[in-house]
Amino acid sequence: MNTVSISPNTRTERTPRTERALGVLFALVSGIAMAAQGRVNGQLGAELHDSMLAAVISFGGGLLLLLLALPFSTTMRRGIGNVRAAVRSRTLQPWHCLGGVGGATFVASQSITVTALGIALFTVGVVGGQTISGLFVDRAGLGPAGGQPLTWPRVLGALLTLAAVAFSLSGGLGDNGAALWMLVLPLVAGALLAVQQAINGRVKSVADSALTATLVNFAVGTAVLVLGWLVSLVLRGGPVGFPSNPVLYLGGVVGIVFIALASFVVKWTGVLLLGLSAIAGQLIGSVLLDLLLPAAGRHLSGQTLVGTAIALVAIVIAAWPTGGQRDA
Repeated sequence: MNTVSISPNTRTERTPRTERALGVLFALVSGIAMAAQGRVNGQLGAELHDSMLAAVISFGGGLLLLLLALPFSTTMRRGIGNVRAAVRSRTLQPWHCLGGVGGATFVASQSITVTALGIALFTVGVVGGQTISGLFVDRAGLGPAGGQPLTWPRVLGALLTLAAVAFSLSGGLGDNGAALWMLVLPLVAGALLAVQQAINGRVKSVADSALTATLVNFAVGTAVLVLGWLVSLVLRGGPVGFPSNPVLYLGGVVGIVFIALASFVVKWTGVLLLGLSAIAGQLIGSVLLDLLLPAAGRHLSGQTLVGTAIALVAIVIAAWPTGGQRDA
């Protein structure tokens, strides 16, 4: 009987177009979910007057749901066993399980810098860190797909995405020159988000379960945020009261969708294309939210529409194959 041998390098050969297209589509959905989560968590933090506690509630809610599902999911339990075995055998390094630190750092930097920078400048900083980091994370091969070359479509796609986000948010940039040094925090948070996507993909590959990778991510992220909130509690005090709207407590559910989708499709897209697609999804989600559920005092601008279109073009460019390119 003839068998087909798959070498370790086979995974780095060109990904089938159907898988790449599905990966981009799922990443767009995850970005839309991320935009929705940001709206929910932002409103919860505003009503609590405690953004760190809002982040703990979001991450903790997602962790609780995953733990409740664990007894009923053979795949998740088997995945935990696979991860333990991989860590013991050093197939998976212990730091590969720390992807949740990236999400926790993002939320913590938001609580520290948004008041000084404004949400627009904060977002540009995060996107800059995530996009540039995505190039080098792919090049270093941190994700499950292995090393990705720094081809001109990837670099041009990254630069276009930065331009798209900066253009769509340029109307919200304030006079914050004195606080520009604080951009270091969102830049670092964005860089860690790219690393998070890569190593969560590794955990998913070893566990053979996106939900197991998500559980590991939420457990680590929740632990980091609880520690951060305890420090905040000592320095700033606790919340002023808890809102009655149950929707505001669903950020963790949306986070599960985002993390699970990202860890599942990163092997098809690579870290950079996943990040670009998720950013475009965030822009699309912002458009939909502004159309269907506009926030008080906000309206859909032409800049946002043009920025969304540029970001979508950037995805096509970044995904464009070049001669001799070896994709994820």
